[in-house]
Amino acid sequence: MRKLPPLGALRAFEAAARRLSFKAAADELGVSPTAISHQIRHLEACCGRALFRRRPRPLLLTAHGERLYPVLKEGFDRFAAALAGLGTEAEQPLRVTTTNAFAHRWLVPRLKLWRESHPNVALDVIGTDAVCDLHAGEADIAIRYQFAPPAGLATHELFRDTFWPICTPELLRATPIGMPADLAGHTLVHMGWGQSSEPHAPTWRRWLDAARTLDPATPASASMGTLRFREELHAIEAVIAGQGIGILSDVLVARELANGALVKALDLPLPGFGFYLAHVPDHSRHAVVNAFQAWVCSVA
Repeated sequence: MRKLPPLGALRAFEAAARRLSFKAAADELGVSPTAISHQIRHLEACCGRALFRRRPRPLLLTAHGERLYPVLKEGFDRFAAALAGLGTEAEQPLRVTTTNAFAHRWLVPRLKLWRESHPNVALDVIGTDAVCDLHAGEADIAIRYQFAPPAGLATHELFRDTFWPICTPELLRATPIGMPADLAGHTLVHMGWGQSSEPHAPTWRRWLDAARTLDPATPASASMGTLRFREELHAIEAVIAGQGIGILSDVLVARELANGALVKALDLPLPGFGFYLAHVPDHSRHAVVNAFQAWVCSVA
């Protein structure tokens, strides 16, 4: 356990030593010169050494005072810098990372609601399909999209999506689809899941295999036209543009399904994944992190 003199005595000495004036130190600290003199005498009693040479004037430090002053000055300077840094940190944006598709299709359209409810907390949205290392401080919060909760993090499942064969209503009016066999002649829009080793990936191949158990006449994908995209966002845009039928997340195209711009071509879904809000346990900015989690849950 540290054995230190009272902080008030140390502050009084540092101010008086810096200004070489009890009166100036008293004005700075908002006390009387007598109080400064009393604090310094108390510190000298603790040290067992005189720290100031009071006579003859002007006020000067003794050799012991000259040894103590730079140490205290550096300490108080570092205290001030650390406290200022805490204030700056509180003003820093909350860094939220998520997939490009979720940021573009779900999060960004709702950020106006965040700004209205938390006008003093800016967000730095990091849209990337790479996994940011939260433990290394690459972001404060992640909204991870995966089959099971991410390990080693505090998590909360926001919702899970479902994948459906989806297209424009115009495409269906031109060539109606009642059964999986009716897909023959249509263009299937594929996205990056085709290169994934994820066993639960909602691909056309998995969907067609499931459909074939209900309708043996379901055509093979090789007999249909194909459009392939590495990026999920590009596949969604192709479907919205009426260029084919895609296996799409009902979360990411919820707006278009609601307003009728897109429709479900067949009532045969594939299970999707969970959207997990994740952060390191005991995050240093826990109040802001908790506020963001509460907000996401309220709009989800």
